[in-house]
Amino acid sequence: MKKLFLTLVALMGATTLFAQTDMVATFQQAAANAKAANYTEAIPQLDEVINAYYDLDEPDANQEKAFAMAKKYIVLCYNKLGGQAYNAKNYDEAAGYFTEAANLAELYDNVSDMNKNRQFAGQCYEAKGAEAFNTGDYATAIEIFSKGYEADKFNTGMALNLAESFFRSDKYQEGMKVASEIAALNAEKFPEAVAEAQNKMDMYTNNQIAKLQQAKDYDGIIALADQLEDAGMAQKLILQAHYYKKEFDKMIAMESEAVAAQTTDAGRSDVYYWIGVAYNEKIETAVNAEIVKNQAVAAFRKVTAGQNVANAKAAVQALTAPAN
Repeated sequence: MKKLFLTLVALMGATTLFAQTDMVATFQQAAANAKAANYTEAIPQLDEVINAYYDLDEPDANQEKAFAMAKKYIVLCYNKLGGQAYNAKNYDEAAGYFTEAANLAELYDNVSDMNKNRQFAGQCYEAKGAEAFNTGDYATAIEIFSKGYEADKFNTGMALNLAESFFRSDKYQEGMKVASEIAALNAEKFPEAVAEAQNKMDMYTNNQIAKLQQAKDYDGIIALADQLEDAGMAQKLILQAHYYKKEFDKMIAMESEAVAAQTTDAGRSDVYYWIGVAYNEKIETAVNAEIVKNQAVAAFRKVTAGQNVANAKAAVQALTAPAN
């Protein structure tokens, strides 16, 4: 047992001796390989330098510098390998290198390089996913774009394609989830993406509603609305469902909540339009038709934006025209 203990001590001493004498030289070799684009040779050398540093009790200034530079170089090497693979259209390989670069950058508290390499990884998945998307293989596109979206949620072009792939695969809820996340981005920074995401949400929601309307499944519309993450759109869908069910009092009772759920003037105007429609439907059976008519006019006059402005103006004109 004593002999084994002495052997272990000797091995530990050899490791420490390496760290003290060869760490800086190894880094210099790694840096030379990196500068010569020999990245696969540089990476294990840089790993060796980093691991050696952790064995030191009191590193000197040169060792501290070698350690700091090794952390930067190893991220750079993986980044360069990713770039080479990307240019060769080996997108899976490229994404792997960029992801490793991002993970190491995160480990070493290098936020800038972490974000940059995550973006590059996202671009790899975007390029690979586009091949499947353009041939109508939406299942494969979803698989690939989902990885890219996880890597970089601010790659809005890829995110929009992911949402579209879900929609075209009849995965409405999944598509709405991604589209609503895009629509929630800063509109000043991503104006086109936010607008396109909203358009997709409107279009595919209308398609879903049309199917349910055709089947006269108005409770299905309400159930659909309850699953949406976009509260504003959900409220508008429920208003429409109550309209089809001729539940005008329920529509009117929703006004405050539905308006509060909207985030745009167009959204609020849509709600006021449906409230106006509800009051208008009640005029003929109202005990005091004049009061109800005035309530309808007041609601229609609040429609100042969106697609219902012209219809609201026409309704106000008809409701306020002198009786013959």
